[in-house]
Amino acid sequence: MLYLRKNILFLFVAIFSLANVVAQNTITPQNTIEIEPDDSEDIIIQKSANVVPAKNQFEALQNEFIAFIHFGINTFTRMEWGNGNESPDIFDLKELDTDRWCRVIKDAGMKMVILTVKHHDGFVLWQSRYTKHGVMSSSFQNGKGDILKSLSESCKKFGLKLGVYLSPVDLYQIENPDGLYGNLSEYTKRTIPRAVSGRPFENKTTFEFEVDDYNEYFLNQLFEILTEYGEIHEVWFDGAHPKTKGGQRYNYSAWTKLIRTLAPRAVIFGREDIRWCGNESGATRKTEWNVIPYQFSPHSLSTFPDMTNDDLGSRSKLYNAKYLHYQQAETNTSIREGWFYRDDTYQKVRSADDVFDIYERAVGGNSTFLLNIPPNREGRFSSQDVAVLEETGRRIRETYGINLFAETKGKKELLDGNLNSYYLLEDGENEIVIEMPNSQKINRIVLQEAVDTHGERIEKHAVDAWLNNEWVEVSTATNVGYKRILRFPEITTDKIRIRIIESRLNPAISTVSAHYYRTRPPRLEFLRDKEGMVTISPKKAEFNWKPHGENSIENLYQNYEIFYTTDGSEPTRNSHKYINPIKVENNELRAVAISSEMQGDVFREYFGILKNSWKVISVSSNKPDNDAGLSFDANPETFWQSETADLPHTIVIDLGAKQTISAMLYTPPKSEKPDGMMAKGDIQISDDCEEWKTVEGFEFGNLVNDPTRRMHQFSNAVSTRYVRIVVCKIEGENNFVRVGELDFW
Repeated sequence: MLYLRKNILFLFVAIFSLANVVAQNTITPQNTIEIEPDDSEDIIIQKSANVVPAKNQFEALQNEFIAFIHFGINTFTRMEWGNGNESPDIFDLKELDTDRWCRVIKDAGMKMVILTVKHHDGFVLWQSRYTKHGVMSSSFQNGKGDILKSLSESCKKFGLKLGVYLSPVDLYQIENPDGLYGNLSEYTKRTIPRAVSGRPFENKTTFEFEVDDYNEYFLNQLFEILTEYGEIHEVWFDGAHPKTKGGQRYNYSAWTKLIRTLAPRAVIFGREDIRWCGNESGATRKTEWNVIPYQFSPHSLSTFPDMTNDDLGSRSKLYNAKYLHYQQAETNTSIREGWFYRDDTYQKVRSADDVFDIYERAVGGNSTFLLNIPPNREGRFSSQDVAVLEETGRRIRETYGINLFAETKGKKELLDGNLNSYYLLEDGENEIVIEMPNSQKINRIVLQEAVDTHGERIEKHAVDAWLNNEWVEVSTATNVGYKRILRFPEITTDKIRIRIIESRLNPAISTVSAHYYRTRPPRLEFLRDKEGMVTISPKKAEFNWKPHGENSIENLYQNYEIFYTTDGSEPTRNSHKYINPIKVENNELRAVAISSEMQGDVFREYFGILKNSWKVISVSSNKPDNDAGLSFDANPETFWQSETADLPHTIVIDLGAKQTISAMLYTPPKSEKPDGMMAKGDIQISDDCEEWKTVEGFEFGNLVNDPTRRMHQFSNAVSTRYVRIVVCKIEGENNFVRVGELDFW
């Protein structure tokens, strides 16, 4: 009887295993897979392992690092968002060098450029037939200029793909008395494109759509862009709505049909093809799944809400889905503070350290890295931006252009660098060992799954190195997807082992490569107390492993010295050497770390007048644990928050003595969900706290998505002892005010 039971049990296990294998092999890989009501959790996971990118999505994944170009009216008004009432004369562009744009972009390692052909203000950068609010009404090339055409030609010259950002909202069409946005026009059958006398289209494709005036206008614009400027590889829509009118709705089904017909290789951002990463700061998730659960078929939806949660695609999320859909992430941020160019004096630029770090986290974290580079008012990239991009490209080539496994013998499918080949692990097989002919210095391992044929399967993995005759774990991570870059302190070894710890079905790995990143001197950061004493220290790393029980920051950043200046000059080895905290008042501090081999990035920051004598005279309201004094306690981690949400909010500060000031600096509080940030108001001064004079009005835009320190420069310096800040507009969900730090310079 016992023998019989054992055989029955064995037979049951065998049948179950066979059924599992059959289920794996009978699920056809698709872009979207529906979950049936009676699907078990095991079946749902099997289905998730067979969700794959569409052809155009897979091509977009291989772009990896792409450029965003924000350029237009806002470049000349120095605003983040226009209002639609700007005169085209403001677009005072004298020269344009899109060849140089593309040369720099190519050198940075990017493969595509997305141009904001129309931002929210409605000003267009091409010779449209359907509006006069654009370059055709400006002085640029006597109204004959076409930014999109010039960029398209440059992209072809430098082998770059081209994408377009066409803002769905259009403030010109809202504010103009004859504007089409929200004009309550009837939905009738319209032919796209609408014929315009003297401007025939070479492309004779036409569409019939049931739409209103604004959707017709938008479709006509799309038709122009997608048929007259070469192949378009991405159409970028966002969900920003600075203003609405008349209950205007978008006919996205018509838009997508036109795009799919005219640009079949294009992916659509903000819709079913590509989703926003959830922030504009360059932050990345530790686990970025591109297999996303939906309650409705994404191919039938017209609106796609932003996905900002940390966990989007774990098993627990998939179990409640009705559809599983491949929708890759795009990590977008700007090389500068804000999306548009303002100036080269006060608008800070990311360091090459920062850009390269985001590159490794984004591209190496199963997403695409979209970096905005805003041209200046001379139609060029700023020299600061160019220097950062050139250095970033150099690091990418030096690190990832050399594969230390290139001469290694092993499984060809893993080592040939070909995404079309892959190694499918067998049942029970959970590790891959790669032996090199010689020992190599390594601190980067790259893994790629065959997502186009087998989807995303690896859920947790580790990398071990053969050190001192034993395996030592040097890095662990969760999923892989299209690409995972594992970073760890430098090791020297001739043998690497990759262990698959958890997976959804058997993983198919297409690429394994090893690389060495030559560590630079550290990025720096400043911290000033109320007495004006500034501490200079290495900026905390975004990643900090301790695989060998040691401090990785110390391992990476040894043998360097810090030098600084306070006279506006660039620091060198001949500048002051930093040893102890230094006093900085009403001045700019610049510092750099220099090792025996190389120099790091220069870090700079303006420090205003000392705050050790400041006092709060009055305030409109205080939250008990966030009193107004926290707005100038020299600690940006603390903040003043008003008790009420009643506008305006006011704070009166005694500077302790009469001071000459020429700028106000505002640091928003650090928060997971930025809120209560002062977007607009007045700066007033007084000698007696009774009679007040308004000196300046200030306005800061896009604070929620970019909550960085802002400066408002006065037209003229003023002398005063008392300052009153009157906040009349708040950015965020609520109207209370929150101030991390106030400074005057």
